[in-house]
Amino acid sequence: MKRASFKEIFGWAMFDFANQAYTLLIITVIFGDLFTRVIVGDSETDYRLGNLLWSVALAVSYLMVVLVGPVAGAIMDFSAARKRFLFASYVLTVVTTGLLYFVAPGYIWLGMLLIICSNFAYAIGESFIASFLPELGPREQLGWISGFGWALGYVGGLVATAFALVMLGEVSEENFDRIRWVGPFAAVFFLLAAIPTFLWLRERGRARRLKGGVRSYLGIGFRRVRATIKDLRHYRDLATLLVSIFFAMAGIYIIISFTFIYGAQVIQWDEQVRIWMFVTVQLTAAAGALGFGFLQDRIGARTTYLATLVLWIVAVTLIFSTPWLGRVVPMEAQHVFLIVGSVAGLCLGSTQSAGRALVGVLAPRLRAAEFFGFWGLASKLAAIVGLLGLGLLQVAVGLHASILFCALLFALALVVALGLNEARGRRVAEEREAPRSSILP
Repeated sequence: MKRASFKEIFGWAMFDFANQAYTLLIITVIFGDLFTRVIVGDSETDYRLGNLLWSVALAVSYLMVVLVGPVAGAIMDFSAARKRFLFASYVLTVVTTGLLYFVAPGYIWLGMLLIICSNFAYAIGESFIASFLPELGPREQLGWISGFGWALGYVGGLVATAFALVMLGEVSEENFDRIRWVGPFAAVFFLLAAIPTFLWLRERGRARRLKGGVRSYLGIGFRRVRATIKDLRHYRDLATLLVSIFFAMAGIYIIISFTFIYGAQVIQWDEQVRIWMFVTVQLTAAAGALGFGFLQDRIGARTTYLATLVLWIVAVTLIFSTPWLGRVVPMEAQHVFLIVGSVAGLCLGSTQSAGRALVGVLAPRLRAAEFFGFWGLASKLAAIVGLLGLGLLQVAVGLHASILFCALLFALALVVALGLNEARGRRVAEEREAPRSSILP
């Protein structure tokens, strides 16, 4: 299989560039902190209620992805309608993110509702755009392509958040009238930056249509998913990978959702250090995604993925130890946290990129959307478990101690991934490239 043109690959990667603004501005850097400390604002309990409600809202949105993703993927494979599904998720993300402007202090339920809707649309769009990956090049080049997309995404996040931090200022009740514009800003950035995706990315595959309308397509989706679940015994290595990704992504979603909350509540950093942390994480994440992407095509996807998990265990241990490291070394804890953030940044881009590429290697191309739907299911189910687990743990023991939960999750991901045989899994995928007539009408 020949690699797609650079123009098409760039168009595909621009969706990562666009949607990273949502991840950073809404989930990680600004709105999550705004929700917990200003909109809910329970400072007398160390913001534990706000942290818990934030976890619940994100978990509900990911549960919706779990329920919808695989069936939507199966329908997209059948009808060759991936771009239409992707466009629908894009529009819903833009609209609901823009409406976050109206979430004022005390408007807790409105904030939770809009986060549930916008994060559902954004998260399911991740699965939709990832399903195009196997068709962009031969399996031995998917590491570079996936890494390029993820690296470009972090560049997009850096650009969007840098402008937002300069234009909107700090997260505080006193600055609320300016910082509330973070939702519309993220929505407009996503709206404009994703245009190249819909102009240059091709829809491949043969569209098959039914006369029965929506109900018939839903029936096809459910039938294909049931058949795939029964057939998973033939995809032993892909199934092993999905279990490992479940544990890894549970830890990653905690890091994404709580890093800046952790910095504000546990490290108690200054606004300048908060900005430098954002820049550091974005640059190191982009370098990690791109560097490990090139490395993956040379040493193998499995080896690269395992290396990133080991690095994550080290990074989480350092995050937990930061308050004490600040007493041992001649530096403030917040400055030590900056150094630790660079290690976490390398992990953040590389693990997600390597996992996505590995799914592309192990999945038959003609059923890519369906299998990436299962990838999305594993990732979002992981987010539910991880975020709710941390939310409940931090109510009991506080946010600082709860962060060790992430180290346990990455260790479990590593142990499971040791049983993955990449060569065997790739061989199975290549043998089963043809569509199965038994599950089609």
